[in-house]
Amino acid sequence: MKLDPTKLKDWQIAEASEQHAIPIARLAKDMGLLDDEVIPMGRLLAKIDYKKVLNRLGDTPKAKYIDVTAITPTPLGEGKTTTTIGLIEGLGKLGKRVTGAIRQPSGGPTFNIKGSAAGGGLAQCIPLAPLSLGLTGDIDSITNANNLAMVALTSRMQHENNYDDARLAKSGLKRLDIDPARVQMKWVMDFCAQSLRDIVIGRGGKMDGFEMPSGFAISVSSEVMAILAVSKDLADMRQRMAKIVVAYDKKGNEVTTADLEVDGAMTAIMAKTINPNLLQTIEGQPVFVHAGPFANIAIGQSSIIADELGTRLADYHITESGFGADIGFEKFWNLKCRMSGLTPSAIVIVATIRALKMHGGGPAVKPGVELSEEYTKENLALVEKGCENLIAHIEIVKKSGVRPVVCINSFYTDTKSEIQLVKKIAEQNGALCAVSQHWLKGGDGAIELAEAVMSAANEKNNFKFLYELATPLRQRIELIAKEVYGADGVEYTPQALEKAKSFENDPQAQKLGTCMVKTHLSLSHDPNIKGRPKGWTLPVKDIMIYKGAGFIVPVAGDIKLMPGTASNPAFRNIDVDVETGKVKGLF
Repeated sequence: MKLDPTKLKDWQIAEASEQHAIPIARLAKDMGLLDDEVIPMGRLLAKIDYKKVLNRLGDTPKAKYIDVTAITPTPLGEGKTTTTIGLIEGLGKLGKRVTGAIRQPSGGPTFNIKGSAAGGGLAQCIPLAPLSLGLTGDIDSITNANNLAMVALTSRMQHENNYDDARLAKSGLKRLDIDPARVQMKWVMDFCAQSLRDIVIGRGGKMDGFEMPSGFAISVSSEVMAILAVSKDLADMRQRMAKIVVAYDKKGNEVTTADLEVDGAMTAIMAKTINPNLLQTIEGQPVFVHAGPFANIAIGQSSIIADELGTRLADYHITESGFGADIGFEKFWNLKCRMSGLTPSAIVIVATIRALKMHGGGPAVKPGVELSEEYTKENLALVEKGCENLIAHIEIVKKSGVRPVVCINSFYTDTKSEIQLVKKIAEQNGALCAVSQHWLKGGDGAIELAEAVMSAANEKNNFKFLYELATPLRQRIELIAKEVYGADGVEYTPQALEKAKSFENDPQAQKLGTCMVKTHLSLSHDPNIKGRPKGWTLPVKDIMIYKGAGFIVPVAGDIKLMPGTASNPAFRNIDVDVETGKVKGLF
């Protein structure tokens, strides 16, 4: 079956590929899974009973472990998931046993401007429609578990406001005396809904709740999603769920989900989500889809459990981190690897000529707007200047002790001279470099990339963390700002400084990792500053605590936890064939 991505849309390629895809039971058997370890969810989709698999395989030698990250992307993305799938297909073409782990698409981007994050062209994960439209309900469970905590909080505040201590005691409750001005948690939904960022709830009479400011974030930014990403098993998830700090009382003490007695019910909602989802590339390699995106406002990693499975079932396991090396890879490096105990054999940095030209001073790249001719015609000066951004990302990865592989995600408009220039600069700065045409040619187009990754994975590296957990919080933030982002220093709002000092004096908080919230569209905090910014200071405006996930969360710049929907969103093109029931228009 020959499919031409220059003539067919992604959903058409996916639909055609799904007709010839390997039935999920056979795919699972071929990768070494037993029948009772597979929970079928349809012909091409299953969940995997991770506990049975890991108990059976135990300390089986682990695969080469590869992370895929990128340079600072354009708003159109760098094709990181597409490259992840293409690399999996390329290794498959070389006869390697390979698995992948990608993050589940969020409904926000799927119905907005970025699309479903299933890859593209001949490097896709299928089945596309189920993957893009809810999958097996994991994100719905996260939404419901998060919002149940908010129901528990707001109803408790209403009852404490309306009842005296004696009345509360009859219901088995003690007064928590929650401070309405210090509610940390938000409601969530998995759409980009800017009108819900800041709202007032509880309006009406005393039977209508407690009136106070509130707001929504996108579901995948929820601490519950982070807990799914980092939990090692259900018992670990249960313990983490009890530690979520929902609010503070009027004396400044934490009010947790355990205090609200909702942690058990939240875990019950989440119990099935801990089993990773199994899908496949359009060339038939297995891909786990587990946990969520948005490394700018969340951890943005595929799950630890998915990687544990993949590293025991293959020769090579390819995992994916969100956005650029400053965002997703930094969290993979200093959070995920620390928590999982897994260390990478190689790191891939995805770059496009298009993005390098933008960082070199090219016109703004905007979704839905035709690219300027600077992006479709040869311009070596823009490419060379833009490589300053690529060099910054190479240096970030090298600080982890791993030599990176730069993947030039090739477009048909790229010229040989432009590609050769990027290869020369990448290699001069200590990286391997490969050109890949996986979007156009699938696995056949990714052979050069696969060979480069195999070579890098066979090199001995000296993987090390940027900081130790004993490092004080503000010192960690400064290390990340200076060594990763390239800032001259850090400045704090009074609110953020007060919180930083408080967390530094909390013995429990001192043991938590640091999960930065920052724009993905620049190495700096300002999405409008491209290239490699110099002479700037990172402004930290707030600091949150995710004790369940195990993070302190500094918030830099004006970033929002609820993205907005654009004027020309993708949902305008999504529809269903009423005769067949098949979804069309996804990308």
